[in-house]
Amino acid sequence: MDRLVIELDRNIDEVLVNLGNMVLRLSSPQVTRTREEHQALVRSVHQFSKCAHRSTDPRVQKLAQQLEGSLRPPLRLVASH
Repeated sequence: MDRLVIELDRNIDEVLVNLGNMVLRLSSPQVTRTREEHQALVRSVHQFSKCAHRSTDPRVQKLAQQLEGSLRPPLRLVASH
């Protein structure tokens, strides 16, 4: 039974890696342009993060970090005179 659980966990991690890569592709500004698309991306990243939260696979954790980072607006350096 333990072997079955381990294999199931491994398969879920593979699905998460594939899903995370798809969502990461969608996070590109060339793909996600409109407000509605961005809102859908935010929902997808949130759902992925919830699923990835319990994973111990480093690939899944890295994707979760990348996806969460993709939602943050780029910082701009503003100089005052």
